[in-house]
Amino acid sequence: MLLQKEHIQLRALEPADLDWLYAVENSTDLWKVSNTLQPFSKHLLTEYIAQSGQDIFSVKQVRLVITYHQKPVGLVDLYDFDPIHHRAGIGIVILSEYQSKGIAKAAIRLLMEYASKILQLHQLYASVTSDNENSLHLFRKLGFIETGIKKDWIFSEGQYKNEHLLQLLLK
Repeated sequence: MLLQKEHIQLRALEPADLDWLYAVENSTDLWKVSNTLQPFSKHLLTEYIAQSGQDIFSVKQVRLVITYHQKPVGLVDLYDFDPIHHRAGIGIVILSEYQSKGIAKAAIRLLMEYASKILQLHQLYASVTSDNENSLHLFRKLGFIETGIKKDWIFSEGQYKNEHLLQLLLK
């Protein structure tokens, strides 16, 4: 199965994920990486889940739940999908209690395979702030190359932060 390896699986959002997604999206600890400024309602998230099955070619993004032993532990997104230029951005979040277990690395590898084989993408890119050393290390370890730095790009936690652009050519 393409989106599964051992105990890690990438799957679509389900209505049963509502309470879990509500907790993740409204965790203020994660807002700094998602640029979220206000809480999400359950009503809005219910609509989001219902529409999440729309074709990536129409909505230009896809969000998948990362499960570990069939328990949701994070999310991985392809966003800014560009079928003409064969590229997309990638974002990932793993709940803190599941970090440093190789889950993010395995999930990104699965997504890379999906992006290459199914979506026929040529490249993926990630934007990561300078203070997110774990994510910078992860993407570099997976073969992403830093191709630029946007100086003072993100204002978060009372200070400006540089944002690194990392790219991976898939084929």
